[in-house]
Amino acid sequence: MIQSPLRPLGRRTLAALAAAGLLSRCAAVPTIDGISAREIGLTGRTSKAHPQGAVDDEDALQQQYDVQRALSDSPLVFGNKVTLLPSGTEAFAAIFEAIAKARNSINLEYFILANVQSNGVKLSDLLLGRLRAGVKVNMIYDAFGSRDTPDAFFQTLRQAGAQIIEFNPTDPFQTRVSWSPNDRDHRKIAVIDGRIGFTGGINLDLAYENPPSAGVPADGNTRMAYWRDTAVCIQGPAVAQLQQLFFGTWREQNAPPVDDADYFPNLPRAGVQTIRVIGSSPGNRRPLYYASLMTAMKNARRRVWLCSGYFVPPHDERMELAKIARAGVDVRIVAPAFSDVESAVFAARAAYGDLLESGVQIYEMRDAVVHAKLAVVDDTWTAVGSSNLDRRSVVFNNEVDAVILGHETAAQVESLLRRYMSVASKIDLRKWKDRSLSEREQEWKARIWQYWM
Repeated sequence: MIQSPLRPLGRRTLAALAAAGLLSRCAAVPTIDGISAREIGLTGRTSKAHPQGAVDDEDALQQQYDVQRALSDSPLVFGNKVTLLPSGTEAFAAIFEAIAKARNSINLEYFILANVQSNGVKLSDLLLGRLRAGVKVNMIYDAFGSRDTPDAFFQTLRQAGAQIIEFNPTDPFQTRVSWSPNDRDHRKIAVIDGRIGFTGGINLDLAYENPPSAGVPADGNTRMAYWRDTAVCIQGPAVAQLQQLFFGTWREQNAPPVDDADYFPNLPRAGVQTIRVIGSSPGNRRPLYYASLMTAMKNARRRVWLCSGYFVPPHDERMELAKIARAGVDVRIVAPAFSDVESAVFAARAAYGDLLESGVQIYEMRDAVVHAKLAVVDDTWTAVGSSNLDRRSVVFNNEVDAVILGHETAAQVESLLRRYMSVASKIDLRKWKDRSLSEREQEWKARIWQYWM
């Protein structure tokens, strides 16, 4: 029986946990029988020198495993395969292919759920075909996010046997649960046959059908623009965590019991990536994704690269980014220059000063609407999900994020972010300080409402 080299928490790790206020939850990492270091992605390489000297990536990954393991009872699940889907076109194609092959069940939970198409096939036609084949279809859509989706789309599927739930209806008299207009289901989850799962920033939204050549229209109409976004396809034991989140929301909305299906099949190891699926909601006393990101950043040795469709980070997060940049960590942020929520862009720009002065590099995307939610730390810790770097994702929304420990996914996300930066505009501190009075006025107005963004 092979033992993993996972060690008890070391002195440096304990100090980092104490600094993050997480020591009370700290426990020794268990020995895992039958799983080798290579199988859980804990083998690495010695990287090139960085400002603080050489970094051993294996040791860095072990440290991130230690601190992430101590954060929560939510499981770190070994043995997964992760495929990065770096555009709406690729995500739709992969999701549609999985749905077309479904034999048992299709579960969809999306903030925006519309009758999108891929390769000329409409989602409604695809789902109707699976329903006729006896596949169970369950859907959750957010009432606000999907407000532009014609009701006929949902009605046709209901009549064919799909069970469909509207999350937190905008009319309080229609709701089945305690009602708050701010509490929204911002998650993006698809689980097919309980064996293949998708999550990330990509909605099932018509905007993702716009080609790259659309750019950003001169009139600033973001619905007609090209959207840069990302999802992941997950295969392996972690898919069950996405499935559990889906049914958690289903129960919380007092939805009727679902039809019998094998929603939780046995899931053998499919790869070497270690994943924690984090589901957050307004009722959480302690937002786990925020804690996970902050802990990963506090333990960064070389690099923290972030991308957010809405970059209005809470004060503590902004200060931590500035702090680690001053300590010599390579901190880079990709943010939108255009957004469907224009005030969020101005609220972000209002806070650029402290970050730029501390050495943070900020890149604004100008040839597209950037909507991806990505983070990578030291080639070891990666997050792909629905959470933006804003207060709304922490306080108001149901969110889902896949935190992935392993070099393979980190390398893919780092490469994607390099591509983003290569076509983005790097913000210059001097020019930022010389911005016009009208820009400053818009930033000031946006800051008033940033709590709700």
